[in-house]
Amino acid sequence: MTDEFPIERETANGRGRYVIHLPDGSEAELTYGWQDARTLIADHTGVPPAYRSAGLALKLVESLIADARRENHKIVPACSYVAAQFRRHPDWQDLLA
Repeated sequence: MTDEFPIERETANGRGRYVIHLPDGSEAELTYGWQDARTLIADHTGVPPAYRSAGLALKLVESLIADARRENHKIVPACSYVAAQFRRHPDWQDLLA
C-alpha cells in the first residue's frame, strides 16, 4: 500500500516536511527544522488513524534518511518515532547528530 502514495518534500521559511497526500484529503507527514547548515531536527511524524497500519511513517523516515545521506546531513531525532527507528536501524547511526 505504501508504494501507492508518492512522498513529496516541501521546504519553506527554514523548515521542511515530507508529506504524503492521501486519497481522503488528509496527509501523513514528517516535519523538520534546522539546528545548523548541516544538521536537521526531525521533530514530528504524524499519520491519520485510518492509515497507521500502512507503514507510511516508516516510508517518511526512510525518505528523510535517504536525503540526509545523499546531502551529507546529520539528524537530531527529536520525534519519538524517528528516535525509535534510529534504534532499530544500526546502519543509520552515521547520520545521528
